[in-house]
Amino acid sequence: MFKTLKTAWGIPEIRKKMLFTLFIIVIFRLGSAITVPFLDTTVISQWMSEKASNGNFLEYLNILSGGALSKATMFSLGVTPFINASIIIQLLTYALPPLERLQQEGEDGRKKLNQITSFVALGLSAFMAVAYYLTLKGSAGAVKYTSGAAGVFAMFVIVISFMAGSSLVIWLGNRINEKGIGNGVSMILFAGIVARIPVDLGQMYELIKTKEGANQNFIKIVIYLLIFVAMVIAIVFFNEAERRIPVQYAKRVVGRKQYGGQNTHIPIKVCMSGVMPIIFAMSFMSLPSMFTIFKEPVKQITEETTGGEKFYYYFVNFFSTRSYSYAAIYFVLILLFNWFYVQISYNPVEMANNLRQSNGGIPGIRPGKPTSDYIQRVLSKISLVGAVFLGVVAIFPIIFLNITKIDVSSMGGTSILIVVSVAIETVRTLESQLMMRHHPGFLR
Repeated sequence: MFKTLKTAWGIPEIRKKMLFTLFIIVIFRLGSAITVPFLDTTVISQWMSEKASNGNFLEYLNILSGGALSKATMFSLGVTPFINASIIIQLLTYALPPLERLQQEGEDGRKKLNQITSFVALGLSAFMAVAYYLTLKGSAGAVKYTSGAAGVFAMFVIVISFMAGSSLVIWLGNRINEKGIGNGVSMILFAGIVARIPVDLGQMYELIKTKEGANQNFIKIVIYLLIFVAMVIAIVFFNEAERRIPVQYAKRVVGRKQYGGQNTHIPIKVCMSGVMPIIFAMSFMSLPSMFTIFKEPVKQITEETTGGEKFYYYFVNFFSTRSYSYAAIYFVLILLFNWFYVQISYNPVEMANNLRQSNGGIPGIRPGKPTSDYIQRVLSKISLVGAVFLGVVAIFPIIFLNITKIDVSSMGGTSILIVVSVAIETVRTLESQLMMRHHPGFLR
């Protein structure tokens, strides 16, 4: 990887793209420090430190924004509305025929889908901005003006600031797509997560700074750092791992020339769905825990506790992000969403028909339905392995927290998975551009 970066830096055209990408990331980080008017950032930081913890959805959103959400800055929403909009449109593409036709129309169709995604992202950013404002106003009490004309003006400015910041982040990502290196939204997401690493390392240092803390937590943190390195290696391995289905094309003679007769393969990645199943499952599992933001559960059950309070107490504990019941349901949902995502992304019948039309086939498998059934079996087995790996990565912080009582969710498996995947994809982009500029050509 470092050799690729060094070689790419030596080419002026690629170096300009790398510097432009770095420039956009710097702008993103500067925007993450500009606070929104009419908000008390001290109150918000204290409230977020209490509510955004133990790996809940609020902490997850804060990690994706690079800590901007806990500071109530312009980029608090980050790329979350665009990611959610992309997921929604991608799922609807397989459910609604008009969107499916747009996807099949080539470049023009993709441009229209991107426009639809942008409008959906704008709507989601408006909804999230209003929800965040109401939460800061009611639960946190961080809005300085809440009544009268001043309150209406403050609400308008806060909501518009959050929406404008989210739109600007998406615009910055698109500029990286046009003039930079890699996928723009992924690079901004990568920058936000990496920016949190020094803060997390500082928190670990605080745990072992005193003599008593060093005796209690030093070994635990060392073990976690070793597991962290092992997880990076495992993520790289599973991200690159693939199952290759052999394909053989029949020979055919046209005039005096012979075509076909070559052997190739269909690559099927183990982690073909990426972090999508984790995002789906986390969004679903965040709904019960979000109730605690608006209503505090009772600390313990006494004789005076009513039936409704008892139900709410057990309900909150069952879906607590620290509980093993939450981890078990979370793991199962990741398996289900991974299976669903693979089913809508790959069509074995279409793949079998394409092979038949191109005079290709899988050795030992008859064309038609036997080929599609074979591809379906391979997809099911490979996707199960990838889903189990994603589930283990996702629930690791919960297990580690219950064993060691050290919260490492901000440096958990999901964040590592995103960072490593983006880094690998960026290096691949650099390698492809290097190959284009060093290809000898057919005249040499």
